Amino acid sequence: MLSFSLIFFVLLSLLPPLPLLSAPAAPPSSGSGRAVYRVFNTSLTHLTIHRRTGEVFVGAVNRVIKLSPNLTELKSHLTGPVEDNDMCYPPPSMRNCAHGLVNLDNVNKLLLVDYTGNRLVACGSIMQGVCQFLRLEDLFKLGEPHHRKEHYLSGAKEKKPVKGSSRLFIGAAIDGKSEYFPTLSSRKLVADEENMDMFSLVYQDEFVSSQIKIPSDTLSTYPAFDIYYIYGFSSRTYVYFLTLQLDTQLTQMDAGGEKFFTSKIVRLCSNDTLFYSYVEFPLGCTKDGVEYRLVQAAYKQKPGRRLAQALGLSEDDDILFVVFSQGQKNRSNPPRETVLCLFTLYNINMAIREKIHSCYRGEGKLSLSWLLNRDVSEPQSSIGDDFCGLVLNQPLGGLRVIEGFPLYEDRTEGMGAVAGYTYGEHTVVFVGTRSGQLKKVGPGGGGGWMKVLWGSVLVRGGEVPALG
Repeated sequence: MLSFSLIFFVLLSLLPPLPLLSAPAAPPSSGSGRAVYRVFNTSLTHLTIHRRTGEVFVGAVNRVIKLSPNLTELKSHLTGPVEDNDMCYPPPSMRNCAHGLVNLDNVNKLLLVDYTGNRLVACGSIMQGVCQFLRLEDLFKLGEPHHRKEHYLSGAKEKKPVKGSSRLFIGAAIDGKSEYFPTLSSRKLVADEENMDMFSLVYQDEFVSSQIKIPSDTLSTYPAFDIYYIYGFSSRTYVYFLTLQLDTQLTQMDAGGEKFFTSKIVRLCSNDTLFYSYVEFPLGCTKDGVEYRLVQAAYKQKPGRRLAQALGLSEDDDILFVVFSQGQKNRSNPPRETVLCLFTLYNINMAIREKIHSCYRGEGKLSLSWLLNRDVSEPQSSIGDDFCGLVLNQPLGGLRVIEGFPLYEDRTEGMGAVAGYTYGEHTVVFVGTRSGQLKKVGPGGGGGWMKVLWGSVLVRGGEVPALG
């Protein structure tokens, strides 16, 4: 895995110039004109940057830290260790658990700025994924909902949030606990941190709710099945997640057999409270006849003018930079042979649209084998292009892999992080390798679409140069 400190450098290098906040002391310098923040008694896991002030909020093991834009530490809030046991499940309280409690580290799994509520949402690994609300100014603890089953968001390693206007979309690996946790859900964000409705499902009645669970019969057939959420984002009227899933077509049914995985993009209409619009499609990339199918990282970006023109898009359209590892095996220890690929949201949405229309013309199945696998009972010619808001909809999946355009290949170090940047008319991509190297990739000359412009163990000072 790419070191967290390097990801820190990658994202900070993409910030526009910001006025520095007053700080009690200057941060340590890297000696290259770039500020550096170092910690020695914890590990950094996540960060998020305030889009208006440039302040950096860092999630760590047992701690949440607030930094100024020049990486001076302003505040620190302890979140652990906490008396807990991984065998204890909600609700209503960990104290009712029959297993012995021991001090466990609280590893930060989710960090999100709620601008409407002027607070930071910080969710850790303890108590099966309990969240704290911290005041942005001083990280004062405003509340920690943990009284209802819905207050627990899964303590599994893979968990990604996408923020809506007053709701939070959570995709989480369930680690075999389908009876406790949905794999995907839409949760309420209310003003009062201690309100019992906090994190409750946006909609729920006796039959349907704002969630999707992995069925128990799926886990009976494929005990190792899970959905691992790698990246989440919103675009226009949709919410998207890039995921890794067990490939049920290639994997043997017994748990001891060799496991194969497939990358899928999940799309959901942001205003769909019943999750009828759930769609997933396989993603991949092929380079010189070699298939890359294990998604490692992704980044949504607006294209610069030149790239937009080359792709036939407007500068307001969204594109995706995605890193894949070779093959379909070894999810937890993927091959170092990796490729950086480009997708357009336009092409992804067109592939989904084509599948929706063919399905509702009665030409195929819903093709979502882990959730539903039956023919559409009554073809509907009036299905809308956006697949949103109709009760007649059903979750569906595609079988044809949506192929990306390969930009840059690394067969030795292995890429594990990616971020994009628009400089003037140009688009630049930063990739981080598992060995701790950062590379800047951009348009090449002589017909070459992309080339490595610069690489170093640490980010160098200075502006991004004009490219290609």
